[in-house]
Amino acid sequence: MTAAVEFRNVSRHFGPVRAVDGVDLSIAEGSFFAMLGPSGSGKTTCLRLISGFESPTGGEIRIFGENSGSVPPNRRNVNTVFQDYALFPHMNVRDNVAYGLMVKGVDRVRRHARAEELLALVKLDGYGERKPGQLSGGQRQRVALARALVNEPRVLLLDEPLGALDLKLREAMQDELKALQQRLRITFVFVTHDQGEALSMADQVAVFSEGRVAQVGTPAEVYGRPRTRFVADFVGSSNVLPPEMTQRLGGPARWSSLRPEAMRLIPPEGAALSGQVTALRYLGAGTRVVVRTGGAEIGVLVPAGTAVPEPGASVGLGFDRAALHLMDEA
Repeated sequence: MTAAVEFRNVSRHFGPVRAVDGVDLSIAEGSFFAMLGPSGSGKTTCLRLISGFESPTGGEIRIFGENSGSVPPNRRNVNTVFQDYALFPHMNVRDNVAYGLMVKGVDRVRRHARAEELLALVKLDGYGERKPGQLSGGQRQRVALARALVNEPRVLLLDEPLGALDLKLREAMQDELKALQQRLRITFVFVTHDQGEALSMADQVAVFSEGRVAQVGTPAEVYGRPRTRFVADFVGSSNVLPPEMTQRLGGPARWSSLRPEAMRLIPPEGAALSGQVTALRYLGAGTRVVVRTGGAEIGVLVPAGTAVPEPGASVGLGFDRAALHLMDEA
């Protein structure tokens, strides 16, 4: 099957800065693909390369098998939803959604009818006459989605579209975005620095670091089997153990990862690892107990309703051997 988007050794340099540095990626048609990474890791530049707002310094980007190098942005079958929504404040909601069709020369009756269809799709029936300034942040985000979808793109690019929303609304919009993608069955490429967003919505996640892809996989693979220390530390919360500590736990002398929820507190007597509780961090669904042992701090997630030791207490650390995940050196 032809990939919706394919990067072949793609680079984008800005002077001495390698914003994207030899990226290889294949994004399956009809998938929800997340590009996850900290600020400056190259993910947004990759999105702009797909849209045509930036051109590669080297390498090749193919969109449904076609080399996009000579295709201008307005001729690519993609559309973008920006973080700030970029709505026209002087236009009503219906005209904002229909703008792309107006540019294409579609007559007023047909473009307004199509705009109303898209507003119904994003659950904004009856909002067509309002101005963007009369809408909430979540409603403006839906208008931006409808406007991006009105031209029926085969790939929808989303540049941190939920970043301006409060936590509760952001979580609700995550569910709505995923449901919309499954209903439309078009390719979504979603850029975010929020690992919770990426893990909860995406079929595949690419973790970016310093212009390169550190790992690509399903959310379960990236979270449960991180390839590198960076991925283990960035995606969720993990205990990254140096080779000597891994060896003390019965593994080879390699860097390893142990998720806090895979560990438990046990009596210190006879434990392979033991130490002192240095901090407690209440998280609602549980408490993160920080234990200092062998010069390192290890986090253990204790479920809500379970007794929690006081700071200064001596504890042992238990875990299932299968949860100890070995990683590459890089």
